[in-house]
Amino acid sequence: MTSFDDLLRRAEALAAKERRTVLGIVGAPASGKTTLAWRIAEGLGTRTAVVGMDGFHLAQVELARLGRTDRKGAPDTFDAHGYVHLVRRLREGTETVYAPEFRREIEEPIAGAVPVPPEVQVVITEGNYLLLDTEPWSRLRSLLDEVWYLAPDEEERLERLVTRHRHYGRSLVEAQQRALGSDQRNADLIATTAERADLVVTDMQLANFSL
Repeated sequence: MTSFDDLLRRAEALAAKERRTVLGIVGAPASGKTTLAWRIAEGLGTRTAVVGMDGFHLAQVELARLGRTDRKGAPDTFDAHGYVHLVRRLREGTETVYAPEFRREIEEPIAGAVPVPPEVQVVITEGNYLLLDTEPWSRLRSLLDEVWYLAPDEEERLERLVTRHRHYGRSLVEAQQRALGSDQRNADLIATTAERADLVVTDMQLANFSL
């Protein structure tokens, strides 16, 4: 069984390499990606930085223009080419990179919010579609030194997802509709990519570090 200490040791091995490395953490909405990314970052200290894929959400005004507002979170509601380009720059590690950050309280990305200086040894990037095999997402796999897929208990994941939606202002009915509607369609797609991961972390394993 994989424990948090095992995962931290894997991350330490990446930090020990002579070049900048990039660790990907992928999973369905509310699977624990952000929590794990920051736990690993805390364990590695100043040697690491966390960059989320969600910073490449298209702005609400652009989603409205494209007619995709009700599908927010689907692969075509992100600037995927921009994200791939950023990960490539992060992997090179030759300059300070300013990554965007998604702010859930306003449901919008904020540009230039996450500085990643050259001295960072490991960049952890987390998101839904790191292992998708369609263009341009498919270019990511070769840029990531390792990818961990999180597979928590589905009932618990959905409960966390509904709680998240309610925390940001949705009613219980609205939260459930979102979680079981567009979010679930995205989750089903993400689940098909698990076989491309280097490691699948199960619910029992996740319990070891209390997500």
